Amino acid sequence: MVTFVISLLALIAGYFFYGRFVERVFGPDPKRITPAISRADGVDYIVLPGWKIFMIQFLNIAGTGPIFGAIMGMWFGTSAYLWIVFGCIFAGAVHDYLSGMLSLHHRGCGLPGLVGYYLGWRVKNVMLVFSVLLLLMVGAVFVYSPAIILKNIWGSEIMWIVAIFIYYIIATMLPVDKIIGKIYPLFAFSLIFMALALMVGLFIRQPDLPEIWDGMQNLGAEKFGRTAPIFPALFITIACGAISGFHATQSPLMARCMKNEMQGRPIFYGSMITEGIIALIWATISSYFFYADGWKEVCSPEVVNAFTSQSDKTLVQFFSAPQVVMNICNGWLGVFGGILALLGVVAAPITSGDTALRSARLIIAEFLKLPQKAIKNRLYISIPMFICCIILLGWQISNPDGFNTIWSYFGWSNQSLAVFTLWTVTAFLARSGKNFIVTMVPALFMVWVCTTYILVAPEGFNIQGPFPYLVGVVVALSCLLYFLHWKNKRGNMLSDRRKRHWEKLEHAAK
Repeated sequence: MVTFVISLLALIAGYFFYGRFVERVFGPDPKRITPAISRADGVDYIVLPGWKIFMIQFLNIAGTGPIFGAIMGMWFGTSAYLWIVFGCIFAGAVHDYLSGMLSLHHRGCGLPGLVGYYLGWRVKNVMLVFSVLLLLMVGAVFVYSPAIILKNIWGSEIMWIVAIFIYYIIATMLPVDKIIGKIYPLFAFSLIFMALALMVGLFIRQPDLPEIWDGMQNLGAEKFGRTAPIFPALFITIACGAISGFHATQSPLMARCMKNEMQGRPIFYGSMITEGIIALIWATISSYFFYADGWKEVCSPEVVNAFTSQSDKTLVQFFSAPQVVMNICNGWLGVFGGILALLGVVAAPITSGDTALRSARLIIAEFLKLPQKAIKNRLYISIPMFICCIILLGWQISNPDGFNTIWSYFGWSNQSLAVFTLWTVTAFLARSGKNFIVTMVPALFMVWVCTTYILVAPEGFNIQGPFPYLVGVVVALSCLLYFLHWKNKRGNMLSDRRKRHWEKLEHAAK
């Protein structure tokens, strides 16, 4: 528990100290007119209260990521604490804040547009396809996973898939303040309240848990026979609780609703720190569940008797992340906890899924230069997008391992998207004469992680030995050398065409 307390205090301190430092690096201007005012359309560009934007942003980026990812990440051992803390403070929160603020400066521009402006239009076209595919995968995954849970309560899987998808269509099409602005804060409050209630439960029980100084070896390999290496698997498994490229597709949604640039740090940096705290709590609970025999306390006597005589290796096979959540919440919080758990593992992914599709609609609309105020324009984009999502969902259902396959590729794609976002923000900082080190270092680290992972992972090239790690280092160093060369030659220049384009937009905004 000592490691947990230190980590918790570190995250809070990170917001007040490093978050303020990053804010000074960017330099928000409270007098600058925001897109919510200059481009108000009553659909996507609407001024909302700051507290409501925070709640929506938190729920948009959270989903089940800080819960499921943290539970699975703790299977690797206490090193998960370090990644959540340092990843969140120095990578994830910086990534979210600067990408959100950059969108705010560019009239609410989506991620592909920002990438195109700072890294070139060819990269933008790649990112356009990459982002839309990632968002469609999010929509498909977050339809299927809640349906699996809900069918065990009432109804059938297909019934819930249809119901959730109908909700997706409605939420994607309607103005942001009609559904998202009204119900998201409630779900966000439920997710935060559940985590805080469970943190109180941890302090009451004071379980004897593995600490960092006990060793950061792969505890999952020793106890559960999980042989995936800590590096790079841990850094892909715990994504939303440390850093996630998906967040950069969601931040523009809220950048279009902000009234003042000074709201940026609490909304973007603060939401990521809050998500890191949620991940930290669930990582500690997972440690209690698996390493301190907490499962014997919260599970039914029948389950305890069935597993007492068996190997520990069967625990991870039987208790998936959603089952850990349900058992802990029911065991510690009773019926009320069960309701909160339902909101956590069902409502959270559904709300992330609908904003993912909304973000995809806006990215495509931005590429086509098609205003979204008229409902017919929203339909032109949404209908083909929903058809693609249904096809992807059908493939997922028809394949026995479809969900795990899509989720594996989503995990790697998600972190790869973070790489592109970090380099985009790094290019912005370099061109603006600002401190680009704050994003260049995490960008290089994530290049190393993503390159190594795709080489060693079973769903990738499945190469064993030191070769993948050396390749990862070489690719990261190559990126560093290219960036330094680019900065010396072109970093302080923008093409005249792009300058004229954005100066025209800025003039129109004023």
